Amino acid sequence: MNDTSTNGLKRVVIDPVTRVEGHGKVTLLMDEANQIKQVRLHIVEFRGFEKFIEGRPYWELPVLVQRLCGICPVSHHLAAGKAIDQFVGVDPEDLTPTATKLRRLLHFGQVLQSHALHFFHLASPDLLFGFDSDISMRNVVALLDTYPELALHGVKMRKYGQEVIKTITGKRVHGSAVVPGGMNRPMLKAERDYLLEDIDTMIVWAEDALKLVISLHNANLPYHDQFATIRSNYMSLTQPDGALELYHGGLRFRRDDGSTLHDHFDYRNYDKLIHEEVKSWSYMKFPYLQELGPETGWYRVGPLARVNNCDSISTPKAEAARVLFKAHSGEAMVHSTLAFHWARMIETLHCAESIKELLHDPELLGEDLVTQGERRFEGIGVIEAPRGTLFHHYQIDENDIVTKANLIVSTTSNNQAMNESVRQVANSYLNGRELTEPMLNQIEVAIRAYDPCLSCATHALGKMPMQVELLDVDGQLVDQLNKRSDGVIYR
Repeated sequence: MNDTSTNGLKRVVIDPVTRVEGHGKVTLLMDEANQIKQVRLHIVEFRGFEKFIEGRPYWELPVLVQRLCGICPVSHHLAAGKAIDQFVGVDPEDLTPTATKLRRLLHFGQVLQSHALHFFHLASPDLLFGFDSDISMRNVVALLDTYPELALHGVKMRKYGQEVIKTITGKRVHGSAVVPGGMNRPMLKAERDYLLEDIDTMIVWAEDALKLVISLHNANLPYHDQFATIRSNYMSLTQPDGALELYHGGLRFRRDDGSTLHDHFDYRNYDKLIHEEVKSWSYMKFPYLQELGPETGWYRVGPLARVNNCDSISTPKAEAARVLFKAHSGEAMVHSTLAFHWARMIETLHCAESIKELLHDPELLGEDLVTQGERRFEGIGVIEAPRGTLFHHYQIDENDIVTKANLIVSTTSNNQAMNESVRQVANSYLNGRELTEPMLNQIEVAIRAYDPCLSCATHALGKMPMQVELLDVDGQLVDQLNKRSDGVIYR
């Protein structure tokens, strides 16, 4: 709240945003008619990973960069792994079949556990109890009390995804599996059989969660289709035939009307398409498509983008769900911001189905794990993290030391979109003089739909304090609302 009111505008500050990963705040500028003139989602912490990994030997990168996050470390581990493969002359198609399938299995486990955590722990309290329900109900404890079976399924689904990760990397969080050109150990038959024991149950529970989110979405139409909804471009990886792809593919960019700008673009040339804008009021950059410019070239990534962009999904249950999803709006693209939750559960089901397929693949138990080719000095790894397309770009010198690094984290690509969604909600729910906690939560629900990782660190379960102040045109305090770390609201 360091800015002052200017040009007759009132300034509302939400600091910090709660039940998201990392720390951020929202500022809103309104005129005397309470019309929103400016909305900004500020990212107010600085991590600096791109700089302090410089000077390190490249083979340390997959272990170092996964410390960016405690929820999606595997995504960083794999993206860095795909980049450093190139330092030993290996492209994704050059990996041995066993190494490729182990990496895919690892990634499916990662996406499954992350999606389960977000939906059941962070999003479902809002969806089940209502955005403006009593604050004491909008948390995982109330979920356990009111919907114990559903909450238990969420806990066990996340645990299963973590067991997949642990089996391959040795640890549920921040393990190690990727080495330049492959993987560091094979999977044993006993480990495979252990994971097979519960996979059918995971598929059933993923189907149930998908049915729940569809019923919740459709039970409150057209509100859920309109809430925080914006029209945008979309970016994701797809397979050559346009199918959904989470591990390796080409970049597909589509406009809001479904028309294709680029299809199966080689992600190693991403910097020819994507530029990043820097703004003084946020540590998070603003990527955009260069050909469209910063005003109209911003785009969305993540589950909504992936399910919108793809032409099919390889697993049957998830494909049937995709067809239903795409038919929902009657348009080429589904733009509802709350539909992120729907798309997220489609992907969860796809991951469960894909894990089962891989566990039955005999090549998964092979022992040919590493390959190499001719040395290179630049590597670019791209993967679909749970929150969207993730870029890791490195350069090294003759001594194998990192000289340059650039990361475009998934939430960064959604930066402008989150700002626009907050604008939509603020225009609808900010009443100007009397601030209420439910109004604050409406704004945060819009941000949480993206499952942002504002620091790309860890999930915060709503235990941070919040203070919102409304100032008049003279900078005088009109109203103030506070939320303690224990959830108590007071003025």
